[in-house]
Amino acid sequence: MFSFAHIEYLLLLLLLIPAVLLFIFNLRWKRKAKKKLGDEQLINLITSGHSGKKFSRKFYLILAAMALTALGAANLRSLGKSENVNRKGRDIIIAMDVSKSMLADDIKPTRLDKSKQFISKLLDQLPDDRIGLVWFAGKAYIPMPLTADQGAANMFVQAAAPDAVPTQGTVIGEALRLAAESFPQQDKRYKVVILITDGEDHDESAVTIAKQLKQRGILLIAIGLGTAEGSPIMDPETKEFKKDQEGNTVVSKLNEALLQQVAAANGGLYGNLQNNDAMIKDVTGIINQLDKKGLEDNVSNASFNNYFTWFIAAALLLLVIELFISERKKTA
Repeated sequence: MFSFAHIEYLLLLLLLIPAVLLFIFNLRWKRKAKKKLGDEQLINLITSGHSGKKFSRKFYLILAAMALTALGAANLRSLGKSENVNRKGRDIIIAMDVSKSMLADDIKPTRLDKSKQFISKLLDQLPDDRIGLVWFAGKAYIPMPLTADQGAANMFVQAAAPDAVPTQGTVIGEALRLAAESFPQQDKRYKVVILITDGEDHDESAVTIAKQLKQRGILLIAIGLGTAEGSPIMDPETKEFKKDQEGNTVVSKLNEALLQQVAAANGGLYGNLQNNDAMIKDVTGIINQLDKKGLEDNVSNASFNNYFTWFIAAALLLLVIELFISERKKTA
């Protein structure tokens, strides 16, 4: 049985309609132009070296390549050998602070880069766990729900950036609430939220929500990024340090007291991310104390035979052929 993995890309086929209309318009314009220029027989004699059939043939090849590219993007696939995988692990949601204060470089290379390095190494230590992501600044949202695909999780982690959340700020409470709501409520697996932030803005709701997580059986691990001395924040757009309303350079500092309160309210762990390896050891040590619950996964992408490469290869072949077709007629 065949299906498309990304059926939304079939909408690209609609681009064929304006392409065909443009081609028809071009042919009519050429006919009208010939009549306006004067003697049509003389014009035909002057343009006798041009082949209209070859011109049309080149267009059809490009049109077919566009159609094949759209089909390739939609990824036609057939169901392979179906099997259920019994995966044992925990559900872990990582709440990443992506506000502009995370661009401060008191932690090298920057706080945000340091968090990415830490998460990437942490994922390698949790191969059997499902991972979800929450990005937050002045708002919080889910770029990736819980998944057993570690490769996809790492890809989203590396893509995290301040412009992913236009509203600036540090809404730790909202991030924790959204993370808690992202766990399957009927699932009895052990659940962990790993909060990674500089905690720069004081979020009064964070401690209250951390307590609520504890009541729901969700363990919170808070990880702080930054130093007490702090650092100015380089704006990636202006390439200048961020300033306040009075024109003074803003210095972003780690709000360690808030993060300690949040962790204590939940009964979880707080740690300052100065050393990746040491923190990974602490975090994995706590997580590994939690029993793993079995989960029977559905059929994964590996259970499908994907054919997108054939469509893309055919499209490239047609484009190469089109390049070698001349619009000039062969001369005797």
